[in-house]
Amino acid sequence: MNAAARSGRLGLGIVGAGRVGPVLGAALAGAGHAVVGISAVSAESRERAQAMLPQAPILDVPTLVERSELVILAVPDSELPELVAGLAATGTWQPGQLVLHTAPGHGVGVLRPAAEAGAIPLAVHPALEFTGTSLDLARLGESWFAVTAPTPVLPIAQALVVEMGGEPVVIAEQDRPAYAEAIATATAFSRSIVEQSTGILAGIGVENPGSFLSSLLRSAVDNALTRAGAPSSLDVGLLDELGGTRPGGGPAEDDGRGWYLRGE
Repeated sequence: MNAAARSGRLGLGIVGAGRVGPVLGAALAGAGHAVVGISAVSAESRERAQAMLPQAPILDVPTLVERSELVILAVPDSELPELVAGLAATGTWQPGQLVLHTAPGHGVGVLRPAAEAGAIPLAVHPALEFTGTSLDLARLGESWFAVTAPTPVLPIAQALVVEMGGEPVVIAEQDRPAYAEAIATATAFSRSIVEQSTGILAGIGVENPGSFLSSLLRSAVDNALTRAGAPSSLDVGLLDELGGTRPGGGPAEDDGRGWYLRGE
């Protein structure tokens, strides 16, 4: 890797301009990494790339991969195996290059063709439903990321998550399908319940049913998450006032994530 990569500043290439890739690219650019470019095919994806990464050139995938020290593959689960294998077949992957995919259902096994060419495989999925806008950048700071990587390079994946403002949680390779099922279930049921409830209220003449249910749904979900072991905002605020420790075990002024970057 070149001097920029060794100093921690990477040339970043993003394959996929859906809702996820441009947001992660913008988050890493905000942490000091240089965006080499992004691939975008449809008019909608080009508009999104331009809005989130206005200075990043739109490049074809082979050129993007060849120029990047960190490649983010922000494509659907179903498209990932063919993409990785195709780039391996054309000799595009670079030795020492970081290759990170965001598909929830895959660990690093799907990146084996890239790893066999000398690339470093990382699987990082943010547990967040993206809008593809700058609104997501603030939400990343409240999000957990599923991280899967070979043990020697696991700290690299964790550090990248911290740089994006998130909290890394290690998920074993064999547990990625179960993880993906949990994410899909939470997302689908949440959306379905909101749509059903607002539809009923609209049917009886309630105006702005989404706004009507907003406080109820947020409080119900927050209470359910608290019962499942997630600290509420009140819990965290009280710990800060008392100078206690946060759930991660660090002091209140240290959210427990800094050690990845400090090398402790």
